[in-house]
Amino acid sequence: MKPKIHPEFHKINVTCACGYAFESMSTSKELKVEVCSACHPFFTGTQRFVDTAGRVERFQAKVDAQKAAAAQAAAAKEKKTRRPKAAAAPAPATPEPTPEA
Repeated sequence: MKPKIHPEFHKINVTCACGYAFESMSTSKELKVEVCSACHPFFTGTQRFVDTAGRVERFQAKVDAQKAAAAQAAAAKEKKTRRPKAAAAPAPATPEPTPEA
């Protein structure tokens, strides 16, 4: 291997959201994970809802923001292109029928 082209490899502590921590090797200084082997349902054998609500809520917020922006853009475009209506012209007067002799 060529010298001085590879990143440094460190012993690090990996910390899970459940509080479990273990040592590993990595090029980063620190690593935090949401799910580990101590709390993942596959390894524990228990059924548990893994938190995905944060992802869904972020996605919904993004979609709602896009819809609001599109509605504002459409309203602005309509307001810009809307012209005042001209006063309605009076209907032409119909001639009165002439009496037939």
